[in-house]
Amino acid sequence: MDINSDDLKTFVAVIDSGTLGAAAQHLGQTTSAVSRGLSRLEEKLATSLLTRTTRRMELTDEGRLFLKKARAILAAMDEAEEAIRVRRQQPSGRLRIDAAAPFILHAIVPHVAEFRALYPQITLELTSNDQVADLLEHRTDIAIRIGNLQDSTLHARALTANPLHLLASPDYLQRHGMPTTPEQLAGHQLLGFLQFESGNTWPIRHAGGEGLTVTPALFASSGETLRALALHGQGIASLADYMTRDDIAAGRLVRILENYYTGYRQQIHAVYYRNTQLSRRISCFLEFLQQKL
Repeated sequence: MDINSDDLKTFVAVIDSGTLGAAAQHLGQTTSAVSRGLSRLEEKLATSLLTRTTRRMELTDEGRLFLKKARAILAAMDEAEEAIRVRRQQPSGRLRIDAAAPFILHAIVPHVAEFRALYPQITLELTSNDQVADLLEHRTDIAIRIGNLQDSTLHARALTANPLHLLASPDYLQRHGMPTTPEQLAGHQLLGFLQFESGNTWPIRHAGGEGLTVTPALFASSGETLRALALHGQGIASLADYMTRDDIAAGRLVRILENYYTGYRQQIHAVYYRNTQLSRRISCFLEFLQQKL
């Protein structure tokens, strides 16, 4: 015969309660029923789990091993049951999400309608902040952060790793020519970040190694502004795939120097404080967003 969860619960209850009578009371059974259940379990295992005397019970070596496994199995069953129960409940309430403007516009906004249809009782608040913000100060539930994380006090969940592309408009390339080596970039109009210095190290191999630090001719504080400048033929920019994918597919921007790409990808994390009242809202949003990314 196979062991079932009732067998495990009976055995654990006897150990935790200390006596058959106390276990019977906890389980809502008679003492004789608990005793028979324990005996049946030992028969199934073909071993003694307890040595029983008139005064006390002691675990055998096999009993101690089985107790550890039984607790783990019951805990896993409880966790699985809770996960299903949470899914049946409709999350509700306000969910405040903060991210850089390009991520909000290109990775979240296109999917808001679908999310709201799935979770109509969640009210979204979307804020844009290109700099790292204090979650508590800004009353933020989830912050989407791109790049390496610094604050270890936050709970973080990796969402995706996003490639970068070197891009220019067809108009710009027609006027200035297509660069064929990294060294030729020095003769082009380069677009770069004003307050995000690492964004001006482009993921391409060159004579000096991997990662080329460029000197922009035109600076902007936002990736969305750099995208707009590139679309208007103002130069070459290094931008994330999530914000330029549609532009590339439509031919509005063209990838250059692809043979020199290092394969570097930007890490994208969601960070938040642990809060059981928010957990269902946070979990359903992050699972949804991760699927989309």
